[in-house]
Amino acid sequence: MDHLEYCDRLGVAVDDFATALDGADLTITVPTCPKWTVADLVVHLGQIHRWAEALVRELAPERIKTGRHATPDDDLVAWLREGGDALVATLRAADPDAPMWSWAGDHHVRFWSRRQLHETSIHQADAFLALGLPIAFDAAVAADSIDELLDVLPSAAYFAPDVSGLSGNGETIHLHATDTPDAPGIGEWLITLRSDGYDYAHGHAKGDVAVRAALSDLDLLMWNRVPLADDRFEVFGDTALLERWLASAAL
Repeated sequence: MDHLEYCDRLGVAVDDFATALDGADLTITVPTCPKWTVADLVVHLGQIHRWAEALVRELAPERIKTGRHATPDDDLVAWLREGGDALVATLRAADPDAPMWSWAGDHHVRFWSRRQLHETSIHQADAFLALGLPIAFDAAVAADSIDELLDVLPSAAYFAPDVSGLSGNGETIHLHATDTPDAPGIGEWLITLRSDGYDYAHGHAKGDVAVRAALSDLDLLMWNRVPLADDRFEVFGDTALLERWLASAAL
């Protein structure tokens, strides 16, 4: 996907999220973020959207403070939509190749269109799990979400120190989507742990551990939104290796 497609999909995600929350009980606890209610989750995401919008609008050369906090007078669903729409508009108007600060390796505007799509989608999943709503990410979004996670994890150590444990001695983890049969190698990943971190490649290969599931569910698993013990996953080989990865990769 390119920058404008990320913007398009982010706009859809914001709209879907806000529409699903309209009339919902925002006091429900979020099981994947147990210290938060759905309202807390909405506030967090709305603040992230406003922060990212300011970063891109200013082409900030360094990290700046977060955006406006919600107030008791705000309609949180409208507030979420307002911030998300402003973010999409600012991203659309920006040059994707313009240099700016980011917390990962790609220091350009294009980092933020991709990052905010997946930030929004995963937190949408958090809310939907809390509210008992079905989750099924588009295949392109789910596949890119896994790629993006694997791309940014090494840079996340400053706020998620456990990612420093994502290393090893050549052990391999294979992810296999079961719902992309017409595109061999698409929806498959091989992660190889090295002494100084890991690398990954697309394609079919035998791993020390393999997990098979629908692509959307693999995405939720890799982001630690659904437990490995859930019966939607088939696991073959060294389960402890995959459990160690998931524990270290939790963001």
